[in-house]
Amino acid sequence: MSERVPTVCVIVVAYDSGAHLGRCIAALARQSWRDFEAIVFDNASHDGAVDALGPLPEGFRIVRSKRNLGFAGGNNRAAAETRAPWIATLNPDAFPAPDWLARLMAAVERHPDADMFGSTQLLADDPSRLDGAGDVYHASGIHWRGLHGRPAALLPPEGEVFAPCAAAALYRARTFHAQGGFDERFFCFSEDVDLAFRIRLAGGRCIQVADAVVHHVGSGSTGRGSAFSVRHGVRNRLWTFVKNMPGPLFWPLLPVHIAANLGALVIAVARGRGRPAWQGLGEAVIGIGPIWQARRELQRRRRVSAWHIARVIAWSPFALFRRAAHVLPVPPRNDACRRESVGPAR
Repeated sequence: MSERVPTVCVIVVAYDSGAHLGRCIAALARQSWRDFEAIVFDNASHDGAVDALGPLPEGFRIVRSKRNLGFAGGNNRAAAETRAPWIATLNPDAFPAPDWLARLMAAVERHPDADMFGSTQLLADDPSRLDGAGDVYHASGIHWRGLHGRPAALLPPEGEVFAPCAAAALYRARTFHAQGGFDERFFCFSEDVDLAFRIRLAGGRCIQVADAVVHHVGSGSTGRGSAFSVRHGVRNRLWTFVKNMPGPLFWPLLPVHIAANLGALVIAVARGRGRPAWQGLGEAVIGIGPIWQARRELQRRRRVSAWHIARVIAWSPFALFRRAAHVLPVPPRNDACRRESVGPAR
């Protein structure tokens, strides 16, 4: 008899996650929807947090790496360990509500033609405020978590967003693997926006699920505003734009992207983070060759028009300065586009 395959594999990539990891796993174990397995990927941690978990619930297992592969590589290696048709990524400092998976899988039933689903993220230390309502990609190449830090009462209804924040996201496994998963050159930061961009170029869509809730600390391992975060953020932001933006948009928007990056650099210098910002910019330029080669292949295989991409990115400068959400109405359901059933939510 063949081994039963769960519908979802939840991946938690842990690197020196401290006490957050235990709280994350405990919240995951309390999910009301039970048709899932969980992989805790130990990314060569040093703090003993993975070992401190003790005996894991049934269906949970640990996969260990001898070196730190980053968020991108850790998730890719863990994803290769499962045959589940859906892959959920969950940060070790994100604590899902008991119905988190149930709400996500109900959304899969409502939107069978979507490949990505995002969660409502509330600040763990102040749940009255949002940590994010879907990732927004701006025409300038700047991207952010929509409505970060704003009152939770402003949460938009369910709709289409550019990308899910991978701190708590759901991906169709077939699509994830077809795109090669996260780009491991990114290591961490912007790798989720890059993956979503590639999926969109192939014709995929993302639904932001308003009632699928997690409480998120944010930068629990790397440190908010750390030199590491700034360096990788600057580098990967530039790579994401160069690699993915379709030609009819790329060339007209390139001066805007350069100006936006120079503006971000000035702000980083003013905040005492100029050195890592310059390092990130230098690494982006030095590594642009392979990124440009990847761009050529991506654009050759692109299945949607530049107009399609233009429709789902934000254009308003006010949205950029206010870090607003950009949620589009969901098109009417087309049952002919239905790809596969996930079975009843449990």
